[in-house]
Amino acid sequence: MTVIATLEALEAIYGFPNESSTVKEADWITPHYRALVEASPFVALATAGPEGLDCSPRGDEGQAVRIEDERTVLMPDRRGNNRCDSLRNIVRDPRVALLFLIPGSGNCLRINGRAHISIAPELLASFVVGGQAPRSVIVITVETVYFQCARAIVRAELWNPERHVDPATLPTAGQILEERSESRVDAAAYDAEWPGRAAKTLW
Repeated sequence: MTVIATLEALEAIYGFPNESSTVKEADWITPHYRALVEASPFVALATAGPEGLDCSPRGDEGQAVRIEDERTVLMPDRRGNNRCDSLRNIVRDPRVALLFLIPGSGNCLRINGRAHISIAPELLASFVVGGQAPRSVIVITVETVYFQCARAIVRAELWNPERHVDPATLPTAGQILEERSESRVDAAAYDAEWPGRAAKTLW
């Protein structure tokens, strides 16, 4: 296998980006980019730490993050599995990357920046849903923001209902846990209990 190991070799294959690929980048949330952020209920959060990389799905009602100002976005840390992989990384390495998806839209949005974790009471209170506040809020200072070309989503037909996978053809969370725990977790019981447990712990 031939390995590309230098920038020169890479550029010999791909060349250089055209103006439309570079002029779209900003160091603040422009009005158009604000519209995309506010339309997105889902974002993938990428972080880095001493143990390696992490990419975590984040979603919220209405929009995944709140825009505080042109250079700051806020992401509540809702209930999850308590692994805290992203948070552990952020307290040691503030660099983060966000990829926003907008249901029905071919374009997605990317934000790169630096983050810290806040537990300011008034900030937590501002994100209360159903009487439940997040335990922390990720505060992200924007360094770069730009939209991503739609080709990947178009190729994947991500929003085409005819291409949606039937969940019955996939392993369930319970089945995965049963296999990985060497049957200490009962798949049928876990899967039967999950919908009720999720409904009570969504926020």
